[in-house]
Amino acid sequence: MNRVNKPQVLESVDIALLFVVLIWGTNFTVVKSTLSEMTPMAFNALRFTGASALSLILAWIMEKDLWIPQRDWGLVLLLGFIGNFVYQILFINGLARSRASDTSLIISTTPIFVALIGTLTRSEKLRGWNWVGILLSFAGIFLLTTGSRSGMAVDDRTLPGNLLVLGATMSWAVYTILVKRLIQRHSVLKATAWIMTSTTPLLVIAAIPDLWTQNWHAISLQGWLGLIYSSALAIAIGYAIWNTGVQRVGSARTSVYSYLTPLVSVIVAWAFLDESMRPLQALGALGILLGVVLGRYRPKN
Repeated sequence: MNRVNKPQVLESVDIALLFVVLIWGTNFTVVKSTLSEMTPMAFNALRFTGASALSLILAWIMEKDLWIPQRDWGLVLLLGFIGNFVYQILFINGLARSRASDTSLIISTTPIFVALIGTLTRSEKLRGWNWVGILLSFAGIFLLTTGSRSGMAVDDRTLPGNLLVLGATMSWAVYTILVKRLIQRHSVLKATAWIMTSTTPLLVIAAIPDLWTQNWHAISLQGWLGLIYSSALAIAIGYAIWNTGVQRVGSARTSVYSYLTPLVSVIVAWAFLDESMRPLQALGALGILLGVVLGRYRPKN
């Protein structure tokens, strides 16, 4: 009698990626809460100092070799400046001025900007459904930003933060396209560790005024735990697991999990930050999520 092996629904890497989605979705609320006790730039400086050290340790343990040739250091520094320095300054200051749920939804549109840049550089060709998805995503961002109880009105409290996060999203899209050149020559884990480490001194220098004026005695145990969570879990370990997923099951299957992050973020922000969406904003959130899926849709030939 022949025995048929049934494929596993969830492999170990899938479970690990779901764990990362939970970490990253929760991270928006954790960071937002921690920023009530710590200035954004001081938080970022400490967060990346710890995450860079841990990432180098993980890369050494897994790769046994951290060497990158001199010819690639220009690209490493460029990627660090765009993908971490510019991105992190825009992201952390945007999150401080916006809501955790709004921030996660706007960040989720990164694949849309990657697709647009790829079209402009002729490295990617968009089809009809992709353009529908792009339009839905931008319409969703507009509704999310301007939706109010009385209808369409700009919220002066969150609009500056949402615009900063939108700028961070575009910065990360550029980084995502450029980083492919480095990953083709080096392991993802090693490249990520050095890109992160090269950026940390800039983030620390930019944060000197905040580090000097920060009231360190006012930070509670919860605030320090939030910093450790974001540094160790969300950045160092989260990036390592995500990169492992790309190696094991490919970027296409791995990227599917990024669509779940905003859902987790909205639920956690609703539960712990008492954030709620008005009807038009909820419609915008739905438009963003549906738009991202359609924007990256590639039918099988």
